[in-house]
Amino acid sequence: MKRRSFMKTTAVAGAAATAAPAIWSEAKAQARNETLLLVTESPPNSMDIHGVGTNRPAYEVSWNCYDRLITYGVKKDANGNDHYDYTKLQPELATEWDLKPNSVTFKLRKDAKFHDGTPITAKDVKWSFDRAVTVGGFPTFQMKAGSLEKPEQFVAVDDNTFRVDFVRADKLTMPDIGVPVPVIMNSALCKKNATATDPWAMEWCKNNLAAGGAYKVERWQPGQEVVFARNDEWRNGPLPKVRRVIQRIIPSAGNRRALLERGDADISFDLPSKDFAELKTSPKLTVIGTPIENAMMYLGMNVNQKPFDNVKVRQAVAWTIPYQQIMDSVMFGQALPLFGGADNKFKGAYWPQKDGYKTDIAKAKALMAEAGYPTGFETTLSFDLGLASTNEPLTILIQESLGQIGIKASINKIPGANWRGELLKKNMPMITNAFGGWLNYPEYFFYWCYHGQNAVFNTMGYKNPTMDALIDKARFTTGPEYEAAVKGFIDIAFEEVPRVPIFQPLLNVAMQKNVTGYRYWFHRQLDYRQLVKG
Repeated sequence: MKRRSFMKTTAVAGAAATAAPAIWSEAKAQARNETLLLVTESPPNSMDIHGVGTNRPAYEVSWNCYDRLITYGVKKDANGNDHYDYTKLQPELATEWDLKPNSVTFKLRKDAKFHDGTPITAKDVKWSFDRAVTVGGFPTFQMKAGSLEKPEQFVAVDDNTFRVDFVRADKLTMPDIGVPVPVIMNSALCKKNATATDPWAMEWCKNNLAAGGAYKVERWQPGQEVVFARNDEWRNGPLPKVRRVIQRIIPSAGNRRALLERGDADISFDLPSKDFAELKTSPKLTVIGTPIENAMMYLGMNVNQKPFDNVKVRQAVAWTIPYQQIMDSVMFGQALPLFGGADNKFKGAYWPQKDGYKTDIAKAKALMAEAGYPTGFETTLSFDLGLASTNEPLTILIQESLGQIGIKASINKIPGANWRGELLKKNMPMITNAFGGWLNYPEYFFYWCYHGQNAVFNTMGYKNPTMDALIDKARFTTGPEYEAAVKGFIDIAFEEVPRVPIFQPLLNVAMQKNVTGYRYWFHRQLDYRQLVKG
């Protein structure tokens, strides 16, 4: 699979009168019940989940094309829909494992092969884990979240036996092995395309797969589409029913909706909330909305830049956000409020939870005066253009509300393919952003977003040794000590408010009635392997 040159999409964003393009011409040669057409707003920017700046749409490529040692089970949610079960770990590349206090040993499937026919061995697993903990950035932080920290921990015992030696007892080690990052890569193929200056073949893997998962990438036209073909030699789970998946990038939300309603597209995630609210009444479509666990949309402030180094300025901003207006006119009820609680105190050992902030301009103005900014200041408010259907109206409402306390915020629209790279720089004064912790534990969210290790998702550059100690304690304790630690770091987060929670989003998906098997996953991406098209 070679990367194709970029071609501009012909869809015209925002033009309500523009007819949705006919996009089934290529797929008509295929049996329609074996081909799934997914229309989406933002394209993947890489084939390598370990790459610098790899965006969330690229996780979907990785999840469907690469294997991991283990995966998660399934349960039914309150509405009877399939939902991954984070309490159940199940085999994927590994057939079984022996968990001991100081290590875990995995037995690998003996008939598993990469896409090029090369057998998958424990040496590939070790090389892949070594890569993840060594390359730095997001993958290395992710592995460290489960105390997977150094190559010496990973041992290829023989071709079909792989062992992880623990550096400490950590309840997140096993769950962390099942998240999207610890993929199993074809080490021989990667080494063939490595260089002296790029020993992990990062440049080559950005544009090419070294995988053995359920799907292959048949074609990738950056900014336009990704075409997936089922790997009929896949042995690490039930063979998927859908032979071919076309992920087509359609920037216009109106066009995506029209394609769904017309029956030309099968499934879409990222429509505006208003569209999902309206489509729920459509007799032709199934719409499922699932609260995203351990997730929030927030306004973040860079605490290392003036005036956001001043806690009273941050609190003033928290009292200024037009929360209910956002819920009504941006989200149309398709989210759970994280504002307007009884107070800014801990409410239980779960996350997210409501804080005590609400819109109070008078209180905000008083705090601005106390902070030494009675007439306000100028700043920049940035958002991810790849999710413009939510981010743009949200930032406009926040911009207008900030103006009431003298804060003149110019809006900075950043292309989706560049968003993760800009977050890494940590130089944006204010942002709107969504983050969801893959593992559904409060300390996991805070480890990523508030800890002084300063991971990419600590977008505020926030550092507080007291907070760090409480997060670390919660990671490795249970019982009353655990709850006390969680209470401590939540109380600090609400008081110092480097990020202002706005709402807990729903993961909405609209699909044709003949598409079944949809499963909600913590990574918020589509898993093609369970889908069936009747």
